[in-house]
Amino acid sequence: LAGGVTAAVQAATKGGTGPYLRHQGAEMGESLAIAEYCAEFAPALWPADRVVRAHARAIASEMHAGYRELRMAMPMSLFRPNAGGKCATDGALADIARIEAIWHDTRARFGAGGPYLFGADFTNADVMFAPVVCRLLTYQPKLSKVAADYCAAMRAHPLMMEWYDGAAKEPRDWDLAAMETAP
Repeated sequence: LAGGVTAAVQAATKGGTGPYLRHQGAEMGESLAIAEYCAEFAPALWPADRVVRAHARAIASEMHAGYRELRMAMPMSLFRPNAGGKCATDGALADIARIEAIWHDTRARFGAGGPYLFGADFTNADVMFAPVVCRLLTYQPKLSKVAADYCAAMRAHPLMMEWYDGAAKEPRDWDLAAMETAP
């Protein structure tokens, strides 16, 4: 699926984009739908308490639908060299401020007992914020201690380490210049 939007990607997915999941006859190409589907097999991906679970779903949905300025100014890249301190537009910084507010509130209300948004359990809310964490680690805007600690905990999670390790092993001819070079 080299290079992003290619004939191979178009053939492998119905919408021509990722993420895309095929599992036991189910097919979907939408991250929140994939998260909900995975929770059917692993219910602990959402908090057990109804009120806490509602908050987790709300912030996951906000992440899914929002932060356009951040996405545009700081494209997703795990290995964009020399990007630290760059790309911080006013709009991106406003999005980051909103994200930090969510993280502060969620950690204060539900995060006791562990490093993730809802404490010791790595939930679908953390999964949905993983691309934001990657952007913040790549572009290195100034962060509060709560946000920086959360980013460090996320980066140390085995699934995040696997993601970074897999990306490091991808052939360099898969790189997209617009995503892999600093502005």
